[in-house]
Amino acid sequence: MPRHLLTRRTALLGTTALTASACDSTRPREGFLGVMERFNARAQAALFDERRLAPELPPEETTPPGKFPEYFISDTVPLAPSGWALRVGGLVARPTVLTLDALQRLPRTDLRIRHHCVEGWSAVASWHGVRLSELARHVGADTRAGYVELRSFDAGYYSSWDRPSAFHPQTILAYGMNGQPLAPGHGAPLRLYSGVKLGYKMVKYLTEVNFLPEPSGGYWEDRGYEWFAGV
Repeated sequence: MPRHLLTRRTALLGTTALTASACDSTRPREGFLGVMERFNARAQAALFDERRLAPELPPEETTPPGKFPEYFISDTVPLAPSGWALRVGGLVARPTVLTLDALQRLPRTDLRIRHHCVEGWSAVASWHGVRLSELARHVGADTRAGYVELRSFDAGYYSSWDRPSAFHPQTILAYGMNGQPLAPGHGAPLRLYSGVKLGYKMVKYLTEVNFLPEPSGGYWEDRGYEWFAGV
C-alpha cells in the first residue's frame, strides 16, 4: 500500500478511535461529549434574551385536572418533612431559612404559560409564587454568583441554573397551581417553575437554594442530559 494512503488510513482510524473513546456515556462531562456540551451551553447562553417572555395563555388553554403529568424520582410521592423550611445560602449577604408563610409574604407573581417536557409532551397550568430574582434581592445575592443551585427532598434530585435564566421574570418559586396550594404530586410545598427551561430543570420539593460562582450539575445533567436546556 502506498505510504500516503497508509498514513491517511491510519489518521482516519486514529480519529475514529479517539472520538469513540471520548464518547463515554458514563462520563458525559468529559472528552468529546464534554466539549460538545460546553459548546451547546455557550451557544444557547448567547442566544438567550432576558427580555423575551413566554406567551401568557388564556384560562381556556389550561390542561384539565388530572391531565398534567406528575413526576418524581422517589418510589412514592415525596411528602414534606416535619418543620419544612427553605434554606437559602451561598454567596449571599443574609443566609436565611424561610418558612412557607415567610415566602408567601414576599411579592407574589402569577403566570399561565406552556410547560415543555424533554419527552415531547406539553401542558398548561397557572402558577403563583415568588420570583427567584425577588428571593435573590431579599437575601442580597452577590453579583459574583453566576449560578443558582436548587436541591430537593425527592431522593436528592437537584439542578443548577445560569443566573440570567434564574432571574428571568417568568422564573418563580411556586407554592400554588391553578389557584390552589401546590399538591404533593406537583412538588409541594415549593417547586421551581419557569418559561425558559425544559421540565427536568424545574426542581420540585425544594429544600435549598444556593447562589454559587460555578454550576454544580444536576440529577439528569450528571447522566448526560443537556445542562442549559432552554426552550
